[in-house]
Amino acid sequence: MPNNNMMTPLNDNIKPSKDTVDYALILTSAVHDMKNSLCLLLQSIESMSADIPPSQDDRKHGAKLADLHYEVLRLNSGLIQVLSLYRDEHDQLPLNITECFISDYFNEFCIKNQMYSDTHNIEINIDIDIDLAWYCDHNLISYLLSDVFINALRYSKGQILVTANVVNKQLVIEIADNGDGYPDSMLQAQHCAMGELSCKQGRTGLGLYFARLIASAHIIKGEIGHIALKNGGSLGGGIFTLTLP
Repeated sequence: MPNNNMMTPLNDNIKPSKDTVDYALILTSAVHDMKNSLCLLLQSIESMSADIPPSQDDRKHGAKLADLHYEVLRLNSGLIQVLSLYRDEHDQLPLNITECFISDYFNEFCIKNQMYSDTHNIEINIDIDIDLAWYCDHNLISYLLSDVFINALRYSKGQILVTANVVNKQLVIEIADNGDGYPDSMLQAQHCAMGELSCKQGRTGLGLYFARLIASAHIIKGEIGHIALKNGGSLGGGIFTLTLP
């Protein structure tokens, strides 16, 4: 009489059907895990930097830690972009509109990036009325502006100027630096679809597409948020402009 309680031995050659594997879910879970690890790494770097005495040799080590801290921030920003793009593709990127004070964004960015700006002697001027507030999605706009701010630090030659004003009943935020400016390929690609972007001069275009996606998600009374890139201004470098209705 057969024993129904006997277990059938596993066949190592049998693979799960592709239909049973949700690779998108695996990707998003992996991104969340990596973000958590990066946050711990950032905390460790900040702790190590605080323990470095202010001697000449140790300042060199501090500068290396600042560069490492900066690159981790950039990597974290890239992961946020990938996760947000996935959510948008699956219509899971809802807007949570609240009143946001614009100067608070940049005060936070300056604190987070102080290690890098101090060691590279970058002067950051924030010309924003502390009472200037706007209704937008706090987290998404923070991700967008943080990524632009981090890139401005990277390409700046020592100066960054941030302004925000209400123009024609729209909020206009500008982040300018005194670097070499945006290359022609970036200026030409600012309105391209994601599939048309290229990886020239070390720039993938992901951040540009991400910024445009978030800006255009803000729609009020038929007015749509948008971004713009240009070169020049008082600092002579690149200028990123975000306009929100």
